Amino acid sequence: MGANIANEIALEKFSEATVGYRENRAIAEKWVHLFSTPYFIVTPVQDVEGVELCGTLKNVVAIAAGFVDGLEMGNNTKAAIMRIGLREMKAFSKMLFSSVKDSTFFESCGVADLITTCLGGRNRKVAEAFARSGGKRSFDELEAEMLQGQKLQGVSTAKEVYEVLSYRGWLEFFPLFATVHEICIGSLPPSAIVEHSERKPEL
Repeated sequence: MGANIANEIALEKFSEATVGYRENRAIAEKWVHLFSTPYFIVTPVQDVEGVELCGTLKNVVAIAAGFVDGLEMGNNTKAAIMRIGLREMKAFSKMLFSSVKDSTFFESCGVADLITTCLGGRNRKVAEAFARSGGKRSFDELEAEMLQGQKLQGVSTAKEVYEVLSYRGWLEFFPLFATVHEICIGSLPPSAIVEHSERKPEL
């Protein structure tokens, strides 16, 4: 996982990645050796669940960032959404897996991947178009039009996260994650992405 959008790596621009491993660091080091180049730095981290969840959950936050961009709410709002999103990513991961390490969120798979996905990823791009349409164009339609065969992860991940939160009775603790899904399915307007901050959950 990590802040490594493919087209930039293809141009050999400096990027990073994180390899998660469980016990055997020697195996992780083989992956590091295999993929490392002068412009692509790979770091092993002993936290498989944390690394995986960062790579998954950041796509939900990127959808939220896209809503902010589509509504032209500005950089302060986007930064706030990213901060709240990172907080929910960390809390959700640690509530699911007590083994997840705080330090993982400061690796490339964590905050760096969150930043690059919220600035330049396809989830952000399509969510921006969704918000500009006032939620009147579906994500399926926009995906087909804008991504030339690539797939969104954020919308389906938001649905799956919402199902977990609902099943476990955790919805009130994750207002950003819940709001993203509710906007995606049309239950709330895109502007609701900032209204969640009025709730003050206690994690």
